[in-house]
Amino acid sequence: MSIRPHRRLLAGAVALGALTAATIAAGAASATTAPPSDDTGAASEAPAGSDAATAEVPPAFADGSAHIAVVAQLSAGDYFEQWRAGAEAQAEALGIELDFLSADGDNDRHALNLQQAVSEGADAIIVDHGFPETIQPAIGEAVAAGIPLVAFDVDPGEHEVVTLTQSDEVMAGAVLEVLGADTGGEGDVIYVYVAGFAPLDRRDAVWQEFKAANPGINEVAQIGVVSDNTAAQVAEQAKAALQANPDVTAIFAPYDEFAKGAKQAIVELGLEDQVRVYGADISNADIAEMTAEGSPWVATAGTDASNVGAVAVRAAALLAAGLETPDAIVVPPALITQQLLRDEGIENVGQLIEFIPELSTPEIVPIPWLPAE
Repeated sequence: MSIRPHRRLLAGAVALGALTAATIAAGAASATTAPPSDDTGAASEAPAGSDAATAEVPPAFADGSAHIAVVAQLSAGDYFEQWRAGAEAQAEALGIELDFLSADGDNDRHALNLQQAVSEGADAIIVDHGFPETIQPAIGEAVAAGIPLVAFDVDPGEHEVVTLTQSDEVMAGAVLEVLGADTGGEGDVIYVYVAGFAPLDRRDAVWQEFKAANPGINEVAQIGVVSDNTAAQVAEQAKAALQANPDVTAIFAPYDEFAKGAKQAIVELGLEDQVRVYGADISNADIAEMTAEGSPWVATAGTDASNVGAVAVRAAALLAAGLETPDAIVVPPALITQQLLRDEGIENVGQLIEFIPELSTPEIVPIPWLPAE
């Protein structure tokens, strides 16, 4: 089995960016106006503004009274930690009071946290992930209260909010193209999935299409759990599935905590030469996992989480200021292979962004009163 050379990967990354840019442009045509109102290689997202400040700073932002709440379903894991770091850095640059309310996977608490943000009079709210059954009624309450809302990787139902996604369909498709090439479109595969999470559901739709188009791919087991200890729990599930299905050659694990668990199981069973992992998302820890000697995690696709967090805060800030914002915002992902990371000596997300600058998107929902850096 072979991995594609990184030059072809780069072309794919550019294509992904171009496709998503078109999606963003389409979203911008229909805009929502809110009611007036390093050394570690970690996230390198700079606060994004216009080339030159073109608007006066709204009073609430000038005096530091602007208040935005992030209502998160989950906060554990590398992706969510980097997302929060990017959001907080952008909020600081804008002089925003940013409240972070995490439910730690408790869906009822998630809805209650959203109700709390509404009762505390947030100028705008970012809802981060969530199950439709529990969070949509609370989203409706926020909309009815006249509070503008950004829904990141969550299905808001019929409520009029700004949605923010990472083009999960493109992300999954890019990784599955590599899996298909490596396996020749044939072989036993373990699939890691939990229904009810909007990004995972979108990636699942691509997986179902991929299987239909590649009848030689045999899904022998579906595993998965999302918790505050996802990777460890998935590792135990994956070990059992691998032991029960000795001919497996690939695990499709389209979330980085899933991929880390799958990798751990393969290593503990000594199957590094037989089974490969195809994941999603990227972080400093993920890069270390992929480039480790003998690592079976060979491909992923994702965005810079800190960049996405910053985009979410910018969108919420524009809404809080009563300015137009696209109804649907899409941050473009990039395909990243183990070979690319090793060939280019990439050790962290900061270096990855230098190599694939499309991962940084200050041009998405820039702030007109904040000069670009």
